[in-house]
Amino acid sequence: MDQRTSGADALTQNNDAAPALLGVACGLSAALFWALGFAGTRHGLKVGFTPVDLLVHRYVWSGIAFLPLVARAGISDLCGIGWGRGLALMVLGGPVMSLISYTGFLFVPLGHGSVIQPSCATLGGLLLAALVLKERISASRLAGAIIIVAGLGVIGAESIGHIGAEGVQGDLIFVLTGLMFAGFGAALRHWRVSAVSAALVINVLSLLLLPLYIATGGLARIAAIGMTENAIQALAQGVLAGPAALYLFAVSVQRLGVARAAVFPACVPALTLLTGWLLLGEPPTLLQTVGLATVLCGFYLAQRQR
Repeated sequence: MDQRTSGADALTQNNDAAPALLGVACGLSAALFWALGFAGTRHGLKVGFTPVDLLVHRYVWSGIAFLPLVARAGISDLCGIGWGRGLALMVLGGPVMSLISYTGFLFVPLGHGSVIQPSCATLGGLLLAALVLKERISASRLAGAIIIVAGLGVIGAESIGHIGAEGVQGDLIFVLTGLMFAGFGAALRHWRVSAVSAALVINVLSLLLLPLYIATGGLARIAAIGMTENAIQALAQGVLAGPAALYLFAVSVQRLGVARAAVFPACVPALTLLTGWLLLGEPPTLLQTVGLATVLCGFYLAQRQR
């Protein structure tokens, strides 16, 4: 009897662990794809793309590819999500949030946006999980949030001391977009929106912006930059940092909950600084490194259960 009970308990634990492991794998993969998207954004702005050009690569091409799927599922109610909720998700985790984020890189280096935005997404996710979704936040996660704030203070000190008013403006932009993405994660959980539907609907709704872009000569502008650079952005923004990362993060939220999934954006800073150094030749400054190390300590505490 005891052996049968022990075996049943082990089977139950294995069944419980499988969804959690899938959620962790999806969250980490999403973090890597976002890091590559950050590096691609910095590179794109340096070679002549505007934030709006990058927005097109991030959403429009995948939106065209996904349009038949959404049409088959039902455009009238946007795959069951509804137009109101679909537009809200588009603002919080789609082109509106991305456009604001791209603009921030015009004012500060890669290391600032890649640390501040994901960290604020983590902080905002923990806060919304506690206040709106009534999830329990442990003392360890609360301590991790405080340490993350300290790390952000170090990054902000560099803006105040070495970059000036534009640096502070850029940092505040990334605070805003991080909090917006936290709201996106909480909305997914609260409305029980499926990962597939979220990725499809946000990209298809982004097609509403295409006529205005064409009318203002956007296609001719990006064509002048060259096929190679456009292919890089199509991959980095339109595939990896776009629908792929969005889908993987949505799966992570569904498998782990908002509070636990919110820690994965905190992996993005280290991955972005590493890819920026290796791919773009932009080594982090001393203050950026100190701020990153502090944030990572907070991330470690924030992911603990106790």
